[in-house]
Amino acid sequence: MATTKWTLDPTHSELQFKVKHLMITTVTGSLKTFTADLTSEGDEFENGEIAFSGEIASLDTGNTDRDNHLKSADFFDAEKFSTIEFKSSSIEKDGSDYLVKGDLTIKGETKSVKLTAEFGGIATDPWGNTKAGFTLSGKINRSDFGLTWNAALETGGVMVSEEVRILGELQFVKQA
Repeated sequence: MATTKWTLDPTHSELQFKVKHLMITTVTGSLKTFTADLTSEGDEFENGEIAFSGEIASLDTGNTDRDNHLKSADFFDAEKFSTIEFKSSSIEKDGSDYLVKGDLTIKGETKSVKLTAEFGGIATDPWGNTKAGFTLSGKINRSDFGLTWNAALETGGVMVSEEVRILGELQFVKQA
């Protein structure tokens, strides 16, 4: 079977992260600029490969002061480390979903991570383009990637949780 190449459709995709703040609410942010390429055997994604790159400069939480702090050396250090990168090492079928394992690089630190990709299906748009959709989810520990800034709270706990949830809605276009 021939290898099929799929390219991210950025106008129908989003990538978010969620982190607990003050241990009582969750703050959501997103990367507005990112790319991803997926290869598969035909329309079967098991044993395929995915590579992703996101621009730290495009990070957006809806608050300019917080965004600037996240882009600073306290967190992502966007001047030195302008992108977040992911490259899969395996994609395995897990029921109707896929377990995606690979190397995530943030702030120069590379760690193995596991993500779940819920397969939404394949459809053809009105212009004849074949598209595949996935809902991505996973969790990482931000301190594993050198994102260690925090502040202790007088009431106990910390300002920002260690756990970061990753959520994505990803649509790919099959390349001819």
